[in-house]
Amino acid sequence: MIYIYNDYGGTHTTSLAAALHLNILKPSNHYSKEEILSVPFFNKLTKEDFGKLVFHGRDTDGHPVYTLGRKSNKLVVPALKEFSMVFFNRYQIEERVIFSNTSPTVPLLMSLGGFFSRGLKMDSIGVPLLIKGAQQCINNIHQLVEHTKQSAHFSTDDNILILNNEQYKK
Repeated sequence: MIYIYNDYGGTHTTSLAAALHLNILKPSNHYSKEEILSVPFFNKLTKEDFGKLVFHGRDTDGHPVYTLGRKSNKLVVPALKEFSMVFFNRYQIEERVIFSNTSPTVPLLMSLGGFFSRGLKMDSIGVPLLIKGAQQCINNIHQLVEHTKQSAHFSTDDNILILNNEQYKK
């Protein structure tokens, strides 16, 4: 299995999801500023990283976990799905890919924080908003990650699973 958490920027909710998936962040009701800022790739990626699959590690079952910043382009995941299907069919690969959208978990504070920090390079304004936003949505992200892991193990004929995760809208 290959897990790919995706959203607009690929550096905030996706990084938190990958950290929870990989047990870098342990489930908790509250995370400190330091814990959030220590998450790999959190608020570190730039516009040059859009469209790149960022490897975060392997989970306890040995499955790779990636993140992807797709900007507002809704065609990225369907295009990757089609490419994966061609690749799998051509090379008789029996892998499963799970695309899990973290965008529904993004609160307004995180959107504003990302805009100030990543867009305008104003970390003094953006980072505190990102921290508050992360603290607001982390429980939803944890539930999304657990849902993603469970969904990956459902028996279907589809090698590629796309989870839009609208039920986690903040």
